[in-house]
Amino acid sequence: MDTGILLTAEKQFEVRFSEVDMMNVVWHGSYPLYLEDARETFGIVHGLSYNMYINENVFVPIVKMDINYKRPLTYGMKPVIKITYKPTEAAKVIFDYEIYDPNDGTVFITARTIQVFMDRNYQLLWDSPEFYTNWKRSVGLI
Repeated sequence: MDTGILLTAEKQFEVRFSEVDMMNVVWHGSYPLYLEDARETFGIVHGLSYNMYINENVFVPIVKMDINYKRPLTYGMKPVIKITYKPTEAAKVIFDYEIYDPNDGTVFITARTIQVFMDRNYQLLWDSPEFYTNWKRSVGLI
């Protein structure tokens, strides 16, 4: 399913005091929130928003999240999070992430999330919903 099209988005953010632990290092539980912010940014840029999911009456829960910690983030840093959509024929939404220093390219984390589709009765959808297929078509992925 590789069309050669790469869908990405980036967002710079500032590490807040409430996100660090007593060592002044970002607490590991803050990283999923950064990934969430990246998914929201991706939705704004590429039209795959949470409002679309809501309007289409589907849930899109995360079923797998891998975070690879490379270097610590500390209070006051202003890194960038980059999100990249990974095309798949399965009824899934897969994103890769990288948080890096925009000044020197230092990578702090890499990550991946996998989401699946469920109907409003919490039943797994084995086929991609029509709106998702239409979205992939609209951005040139199929």
